[in-house]
Amino acid sequence: MVHQEALQVEREQPRAHVPLVSLSDVALTGIYEISKILTAPNRLETTLSSVVSLLSSFMQMRHGVISLLEDDGIPNITVGAGWNEGTDARYRARLPEKAIGQVIATAVPLIAENVASHPAFSAADVAALGASEETRVSWIGVPLRVAARVIGTLTIDRVWDGRSVFRLDSDVRFLTMVANLIGQTVQLHRVVSRDRERLMAESGRLQKALSELKPQSGGGRERKRVYVDGIIGESREIRSLLDKIMIVAKSHSPVLLRGESGTGKELIAKAIHELSPRAKGPFIKLNCAALPESVLESELFGHEKGAFTGAVGARKGRFELADKGTLFLDEIGEISPSFQAKLLRVLQEQEFERVGGSHTLKVNVRVVAATNRNLEEAVAKNEFRADLYYRISVIPVIVPSLRDRRVDIPLLANEFLDRFNRENGRDLAFNPDAMEVLMGCGFPGNVRELENCVQRTATLAQGGAIVSDDFACKHNECLSALLWRSPAEAATRRPMDIPLPVMPSVVTPIGAEPANSNTVTKLPLAPPQPLSPPPAPAVLVHPTTLDEDLSERERLVDAMERAGWVQAKAARLLGLTPRQIGYALKKHDIEIKRF
Repeated sequence: MVHQEALQVEREQPRAHVPLVSLSDVALTGIYEISKILTAPNRLETTLSSVVSLLSSFMQMRHGVISLLEDDGIPNITVGAGWNEGTDARYRARLPEKAIGQVIATAVPLIAENVASHPAFSAADVAALGASEETRVSWIGVPLRVAARVIGTLTIDRVWDGRSVFRLDSDVRFLTMVANLIGQTVQLHRVVSRDRERLMAESGRLQKALSELKPQSGGGRERKRVYVDGIIGESREIRSLLDKIMIVAKSHSPVLLRGESGTGKELIAKAIHELSPRAKGPFIKLNCAALPESVLESELFGHEKGAFTGAVGARKGRFELADKGTLFLDEIGEISPSFQAKLLRVLQEQEFERVGGSHTLKVNVRVVAATNRNLEEAVAKNEFRADLYYRISVIPVIVPSLRDRRVDIPLLANEFLDRFNRENGRDLAFNPDAMEVLMGCGFPGNVRELENCVQRTATLAQGGAIVSDDFACKHNECLSALLWRSPAEAATRRPMDIPLPVMPSVVTPIGAEPANSNTVTKLPLAPPQPLSPPPAPAVLVHPTTLDEDLSERERLVDAMERAGWVQAKAARLLGLTPRQIGYALKKHDIEIKRF
């Protein structure tokens, strides 16, 4: 409907020669911009206020108000442009009670071209909207719905200045589309809020159960020790971890394993599966950092035939394969923000569609995730969705680093040496002085680095026993010492035991083209970021006399080993792009290990 007065004025006024913009284009742009606001990880009130502010850019409006209802019909949230704490009452005063009640009761939009003459507006409503004989105010209200239920209203008002042309039918259609998007967003926020409260309550219950398992003092009976295949250690930290695993495994709640690279998080995840009621089901694992987003979606959700080039047949994803079992998602902190939203729905609803498919699949999967990132800091920086964090971090389990359980080093070293002897037909053993060298090492790569050190030393050992002189650090060839040492200090210090220093941040990226033929590319070396800064133990290092090109290759191999041969992760450790580290691997002819 169009105001006849406005049309008459428009006929009398000369029109400027300006290019006409299609209303459909304006509406499409508005929906696109509003959808970006609604998908941002912000507080609900802030999100809705931003939507109202953006609406004023696309519509001739004076005020806009979004009002949400509780289940009993009492207003819960009322926001407008520029919302902040304490402004709800001011925005609620602009809501005409009878008109709002009609929109909610009928679930259809209400249009008032002149509120002063419309029966749904009382004298108080007309005054609150600023209408008078001189000021003509029109009003539009549309319902916010989830399925068939009305959960609130979106309203705007505008003042006719005698010249503007209002296309009320187009405005109502546009506001209805916006209202549908808002309704779905509000529903998601409410579901996540209820889910978060339930998960936090469950986490509190499990933490209480764990606290009740502390050893009894005095004449109390000692608890039976837990042993898990593949997890070796007698330290207090590892015993506490195994006790916690026994409790956690009995539930079906998601688990988040926190710890540095190389601490054995995959072994912990497998142990949780094998000790759980899902032990007879499949244990499926996936490294999220090893695949680009497009491939990761197909790997997790599967795809239908013809979904993309090369999809010659339908394929099940990891979620389908893990049905009635456990899915281990390693390096979950590395997935992109856009993929985090896709993953959240599956974790929350346990349903998804294959890539290229429309049929919704239901699964029953327990998710065990792992990361070495500080997710709380990532959430604060909007790099990781808060709702996904709450979903995966129901039961956080901290996996201790090797330097926090140093008493386990002899047990682990002997186990790795026994494995080497069986595989290679040898009968090596550690001399006491050799074990002292291992006990004095910092092992920033944790258990994985210890295993590599034992294998490397055993391979090169000449006698029937491993002695201290067999270790690379005794010959200035320890890759870990090179990785954690400052080149400036290496030039000034004499050979002696020094603590692990911090690497400089300004270096020449590996894989970049040299400035001239005489320039040698230097590896950027940066230490991994632990969850909490551990004390830096002493490690034996000496000034290096290695050939620089050989040193570059060995540092690159060491970084790949610490990253579990995941190129994207190794690139982050070295401060490179994946393309640069790929160039370096090809340049040095380094074969990628597959696990």
